Amino acid sequence: MRIGIATDHGGFELKQRLVERLRAAGHQITDFGAHQQTPEDDYPDFVIPLGLAVAAGKVERGIAVCGSGVGACVCANKIKGVRACLIEDNFSARQGVEDDNLNLLCLGGRIEGPELAWDLIQTFLQAKFSEAPRHVRRLGKVASLEALQNVK
Repeated sequence: MRIGIATDHGGFELKQRLVERLRAAGHQITDFGAHQQTPEDDYPDFVIPLGLAVAAGKVERGIAVCGSGVGACVCANKIKGVRACLIEDNFSARQGVEDDNLNLLCLGGRIEGPELAWDLIQTFLQAKFSEAPRHVRRLGKVASLEALQNVK
């Protein structure tokens, strides 16, 4: 699978470990940074390019990591076509994709350890959107909010 990944200083070490494991598992990785540990960096500088790539289909799924995962999630969800969520359990990782077509997983580099993060990512990547009519209907309603943002 083509996967994009991004982080700021708060998730830098976790991202480095995850990139290695994702590549070893055979995934094609696009690393949007950070590429060095810089305490003054800002998560939007890395999450925005990741989110744009997810929305454009340049990557199939995205993974964003910041200190808590919250800032990355807020940022990613401002991009039309991105459905991001802070995930801390396997049920939500699977159900978020199956029911809500989640396409960008957010993690906290200071919250989840590498083994839990890897487990959540595997669940997220293995899940498929159900395309059930009720979920498609609900996502249509959510997507209509994006159109409202363009109305002044």
